[in-house]
Amino acid sequence: MVKASSHSRTGRRSSARTTAVNRGKRTKLSSHHRSGLTESAEDYLECISNLIQKNGYVSVSAVAESLDLIRPSVSLMIKRLADMGYLKREAYRGFVLTERGQEIALGIQHRHALLTELFTQMGLDPVTFYDDIEGLEHHISDEALAGFENLVGHLKSHPLK
Repeated sequence: MVKASSHSRTGRRSSARTTAVNRGKRTKLSSHHRSGLTESAEDYLECISNLIQKNGYVSVSAVAESLDLIRPSVSLMIKRLADMGYLKREAYRGFVLTERGQEIALGIQHRHALLTELFTQMGLDPVTFYDDIEGLEHHISDEALAGFENLVGHLKSHPLK
C-alpha cells in the first residue's frame, strides 16, 4: 500500500494520512492511527472488543451479525488483522485481540464514548446521530480529541440551556 495525496471530486486535496492507493483503489485511513489501519479495520477491532466485553468470547458469526456483513468477508478481515498482529487466532476457540489490537480498540471506544457524551451535552440524540459519531471517531486528531475532552468537562459543569 502506497500513501499518496490526491484530489477529490470536489477539488479539495486529500492528505496522505487519510488516503492510500492500493492497486488503483483509494482507501480511507483513520486520521489518528497512522500505521495504515483503515476505518473498516478499526470498526472490526472495536466490534470484537465490544463482543468480548459483552459475551466473554467472539466468533466470526457474531462479528458478521454485529457489523451486518457476510461471514466470508469477515473471515478475510479476521485473517488480515491476525496477519497484521492485531488478533491471535486460537484453534477451536476463535480469536482474541492482541495487546496491540486491544490498544486500538480501547482508543476507538474512548473516542466513541467521548463523542457520544459531547453530542448528548449539545442536546443531540446520539442514536439519531450514530453515523456521525462513527465517522468522526476515525478522523478526529489527538489534539482535537483533547479539546473535546475539555469541552465535555466544561459542559458537565456548565450545561447548555
